[in-house]
Amino acid sequence: MASDNAKGSSHRRAFLPMLVSYAASGGSLVISSAAQLLTFAILARWLGVHEFSLFVAITAISNIAVHMCGLGAMECLVRRVARDRAIYPDMLGHNIILTAASGVFLVLLGAVALPFFFTLSSDPATNVAVITLMLVTNIMLVRIIVLAEQIFIAHSDFGSANTVVVSFAIARTIAACLACIVFGVSTLATWVLWQFACHVLVALACWRALRGLGQPKYRIVREELPLGLYFSIPFILRAIRQNADLLVLSLVATAEIVASYSVARRMLESSYLSVEALNRLVYPGSAKATAAGLQHALPRVRKVLIAATAIGIAAAIAVFVLAPVLPYLFGKDYVSLVSFVRALCWVVIPLAMWSVAVEALGASGHQPTRAAVMGLGSVIGAAVAACATWYAPPTGTFVSFYVIEIAMVAAAWGALLHVVNRDREEARKQGLSAGIAHGR
Repeated sequence: MASDNAKGSSHRRAFLPMLVSYAASGGSLVISSAAQLLTFAILARWLGVHEFSLFVAITAISNIAVHMCGLGAMECLVRRVARDRAIYPDMLGHNIILTAASGVFLVLLGAVALPFFFTLSSDPATNVAVITLMLVTNIMLVRIIVLAEQIFIAHSDFGSANTVVVSFAIARTIAACLACIVFGVSTLATWVLWQFACHVLVALACWRALRGLGQPKYRIVREELPLGLYFSIPFILRAIRQNADLLVLSLVATAEIVASYSVARRMLESSYLSVEALNRLVYPGSAKATAAGLQHALPRVRKVLIAATAIGIAAAIAVFVLAPVLPYLFGKDYVSLVSFVRALCWVVIPLAMWSVAVEALGASGHQPTRAAVMGLGSVIGAAVAACATWYAPPTGTFVSFYVIEIAMVAAAWGALLHVVNRDREEARKQGLSAGIAHGR
């Protein structure tokens, strides 16, 4: 009895710090999400339908490109440094080189291509300059700030990571308030200048905070290149899938439907942050627990699944209940907003469920399997979402969301259990071989 009491007390002591860390991590992401939503609402009101639609479109393209920037090097940093902090200088230099090289390439590519599709200024040279500045802001500067957050996570300094997230979101909200409310900015071309200045200040503050962790060693960690690509490609494909419906919808639906749908999508992404808070908290520990094989961490992964599903259900209910408040933020012109948000909010539940499986695959170093699941899911999902949106907008768009995410649950967990069974079988064979050798 005394032993049982001691074990129970030990479990409670181990659980409490995790709960506190999650509350802090989740709280920071909730604050960040609220600040982002407020920023989105301010821009939607002050820029107007046409300018706001341009902002949404270019941001959607930037969201795809930002996953290409760095070629997946951030995940390698978190995974390797969580296991061995001595490798941090090498991984930091690896990240800086890949981020700079890929970022410059993506910005130049966008600066050449996007002016043919978007007009932010009647003067061609100004149009190119504004689009280029927006790409630098939303690709390179965003990647630098997110890298700072991930570096703190790799060192298990979740307090500093949370500070980066919250400070970044609040800084953008302050910039939007000053630009639009105080100075009356009403064009995207002018807002881009404010956005760039805000991101530069946050990036400088982040890297100043990182100086105490050590200086980079500028070299490419060659063995991590393929793993980084395996990690980034699924996110690139997923970003394409996430924006395929929005791009097709803009071709076949009214501006109000496109605008309301883009806000509903933002609400879905915001509700997922509560699940992301859990995933980012457990990732370093999972990397350690799976060092000897994914099968050893399966009980841990199952507990994370239960927690993530519960959090997803709670987030969906909260968004459903609070949806009627949104027109007060975004304006009465968004007549479809409440119904769209309530139609999409439950998607976060299957999204939470399959994210646990792919995070476990990533933490254990099974990047090819993870890439196959997310990559194929994203390619097929993009086709399904585009076709459904084209033939039955917007109902087909909503139905496709649920079909895709539920299929991803089956695919991700099927892949994870396959890896676990394979690792167990290999461990059993190795044990038998060792036993035979020892007998001899």
